[in-house]
Order: sequence, then C-alpha cells, then structure tokens
Amino acid sequence: MTAWRSKRSARTMAALAATTGVCASLLTGCGMLPGDARADEGTVTVMTWAPEGTRATNMPGMPAMAQAYARWVNATGGINGRTLRVLTCNDHNNSVGAARCADRARTEEAVAVVGSYSQHGRTFMTALESAGIPYLGGYGVTDEEFTSPLSYPVNGGQATLLAGSGHQLADHCERVSLVRPDTVSGDQLPRLLNAGLATAGDRGPAADIRAPEDASAYTEHARRALAGVGLTEDGAGDGVRTAGGTEGGQGGGQDGEAEGACVTAVLGGRTDTFFDSFRRLREGGPGVRIASVLGSVQQSLVDRTGGPDSQWEGAYATGWYPVSSDPRWARMKSVIREHAFGDNRIDAADPGVQTTWIAYTVLRAALEHTEGPVTARTVRRALETMPPVDTGDLTPRLSWRYEDMLAVRDHPRLVNAKVTFQQVRKGTMTPAREGFVDVRDTLETVPDGS
Repeated sequence: MTAWRSKRSARTMAALAATTGVCASLLTGCGMLPGDARADEGTVTVMTWAPEGTRATNMPGMPAMAQAYARWVNATGGINGRTLRVLTCNDHNNSVGAARCADRARTEEAVAVVGSYSQHGRTFMTALESAGIPYLGGYGVTDEEFTSPLSYPVNGGQATLLAGSGHQLADHCERVSLVRPDTVSGDQLPRLLNAGLATAGDRGPAADIRAPEDASAYTEHARRALAGVGLTEDGAGDGVRTAGGTEGGQGGGQDGEAEGACVTAVLGGRTDTFFDSFRRLREGGPGVRIASVLGSVQQSLVDRTGGPDSQWEGAYATGWYPVSSDPRWARMKSVIREHAFGDNRIDAADPGVQTTWIAYTVLRAALEHTEGPVTARTVRRALETMPPVDTGDLTPRLSWRYEDMLAVRDHPRLVNAKVTFQQVRKGTMTPAREGFVDVRDTLETVPDGS
C-alpha cells in the first residue's frame, strides 16, 4: 500500500509539475498565473454545467439547483459577505460542448466548477487543469474525476454504484445480465459489477449486454438479457425453476418468478425505455427481478410508471445517498420550495440535484475557510487543508487532505466509497439496509481494465 501511495504521489506531482510548467510560461491575458484570476472582491463566480435537451442522458436539474442555491445564500447575506454568482452551461453530451463550457469557465474567471455532469472528462479536465480551476463534486461518471489532482469528488461515482450493486444483487441473484452503454465509460461497468457479485463466492460474472444510449426501443437487447440469465422471451430456460408468489417479484401479477434470474440496466435516461421493451417481451412469462442504480432509476420514474403497480415494484437500486424521503434532505427541499420558483427541472429525488446540493455545501465551507482574496488557487488550498466537511449526514464527512485519500487503484482522488441499498416497496424507494455500505475493499479487488 505504501509503495502504491508513493507511485500515485509521483504521478500526481508529475501532473502538477507539467501543468505548472505550462502555466508559468503562458500568462493569462490579465497578466496573472492561471488560478489567480478573480472577480471583484464582493463577488465569487463559479460554474455548473450539464447536458440538456439531448437524445441521451440529460441533467437539467443540476444547473437549476445551483441557481436556486445561489439565490438562497445571496438572500441571506452571501458567503462571508460575498455574492455567489453561478454561471451555467450546456455541454450537449459531446466533447465540443464540454470544451466550450470549460473555456467559458476560464474566460469568466470562475474560481471552481461545482456540482456538474459531463461524460467528456478528458476534454474538460485538461482545460480546467491548464487554467488551475478546481472541479468540485462532479457526478463521477469519468475516470478523470478520480485521477486529476484538481478534482474533488463528493461521491464514489459509477465505480461505487456498480460495485455496490454487485454486492446487493449477490444476496438475491444466481444469474445476472447487465445492460450498459456501448461507450468507453460503459466498458468499465461489467468488471465493477462482477467484483461486487464475487463477494458471494459462488457467483459467476454477469452477461454483458452492450446497448446504445439513445435508442427508442431495446427489444433485441432485452432478448439478449433474458438469454444471459438462461431464459427465452416466453420464460422457458434450461434448468430454470420458477417459484410462485415471491415477495417483491416483478411483473405486476406474473404467475411466478424465474428463481435467481436478475436483469440490471444502467442506461441513464434510457433505462426505463429498456425496461419497457423488456416488460413487453416477457409479458405472460415468469417474473425476473430487475435492478439499477440511482440516476438510472429514481422515485419520479416509479411514480410516473404506476407507483406500486409499475414494473419497478420490488426492484433493487444502489445509491450514494439516503432515500429522498429521508428527513436529512429537509433543508435542500426547503431551498427548492422557496428559491427555485417552481422550476420543474429540479426533482429533489434526482441524484444529480442531490450531488449539486452537497457540492455547494462543500463550496460554502471552503469559501468560509478562505482568508483574503478568493481565487481558484485559494479555493483549492482550502479544499485540501480545511477540516472534514459535515454534509448533514448525507455523506460521510468529506475531506481531500492527503491522509483522507482512500488509495483505491485507478481512483486516487476517491474519499467516499460508501453507498446505500434501496428497494421499491409499495411504490416508494425505501432503504433495503440501514445506513451506508462501504465498498472500498471491493474496489481494491477490481481487476485492471487495461
């Protein structure tokens, strides 16, 4: 472990040295090193970006939550007397859009990018590093969010969700199919899920079903998912038994459940489209347990598809945070109610909205810890030296001091490897297990993906 830390530290210092070398040689237009730029002394400028209006995953609630947060703190005197100015940007789910958002953060002299979502980490993180701008509380969907020395993640990203989902399903499933995006980031998901499944000792790897992120139907992928757990679309399968009336069985009145067969899909906004195709394909056959992770399924989706009568009844879900009905979300809900002005982009059960709230909670702590001028450099220094941040028990206390890094291979910036297990019961996302589940040990066993 010590040797690994040394190697990680060397890589980190090398990245910082390279960035510093570029910054030292190319001064910004205002004559200061990257990271030193500031707005007027009474205003702190930050940016939140996310894709909106695309055919794939959209996260409009994240910039909307950022704006509501700014209205709230500014209505109560700002942060240390400073007005919080929030810029928003649509990255359009492509690398060109991500680069434009990062460039705008630089030109507008943002001191941080906060509570954001983008799948194009290689593009935006390089731009932020060259400008010295920290990336605080991204959604956790890219590798760069867990490797860049300028990234400060508040959750464990897709890695913890998939490893945690494997843990959760290992207790209930003998055979699993994983339907996931046919993308570079999607290629990592099977080994993470399989590492979690392996905790049961006798669970084999999940069937890996690649699917497009923007399809309008997934009938063929649903057929392959059934085949992956040993079933055909009419429910038949070699040696597959059915058990009648099991608690939480899927299918809204199916005659039984294919014992040990589970299908999980992680397709973001298209997850329900997949399961709609899946439901039609297996209609009349034995039920198959279904599962996903928060972000691909959430309370609003269960509500609009029938609540307790939806196909989601009994489904398993893995999340980063407590369920949305937990009283620990009361302050966030109050801010939404009083300062979002009915903005229907904000759903308090959306993990993107929740991540943004937590990220801005950390930003506030960092700004309160900052003495003197607020710049990207001083914000980074605060994040790396201030006491662990209390997020109201929505996460463990968060800190990015060297001794707080978890030293998980491929995720050297990881400080929070805890997840929650949830299940849909009577149409409501409820805790399937009390408290957080730590998957750090599982992440340390994930095989190298190279």
